[in-house]
Amino acid sequence: MRKSTISIDVLLDTQNIPEEISWSASDNPGQAEQTKAFALSLWDAENSAIMRIDLWTKDMLVGEMKRFFLQTLGGMNETLKSATNDQEWFDEVEATIQKLALRLRQEEAAGQN
Repeated sequence: MRKSTISIDVLLDTQNIPEEISWSASDNPGQAEQTKAFALSLWDAENSAIMRIDLWTKDMLVGEMKRFFLQTLGGMNETLKSATNDQEWFDEVEATIQKLALRLRQEEAAGQN
């Protein structure tokens, strides 16, 4: 059996707000990657509830956060489809993603982000 570890390091300012976030994986030693945000979701089967950690750096722009959110939602939707093969659920979530993506493009075009 093989074990792999993913580490996330967060540099906080004096007010405990993330300034820098980096991550690395034991499968790729010495290759820490910088990021502005991450969202980690874990399923607590005992309580049938989600446990989440969401962090972002203070220099992440609103438009970047919206794009990050949409891409995360899209990835989760792909996971839902492959795990359940429920096309109806996938289509409903995808329609919402497309609606929000259009809104984001309009906001960006208007210079709102």
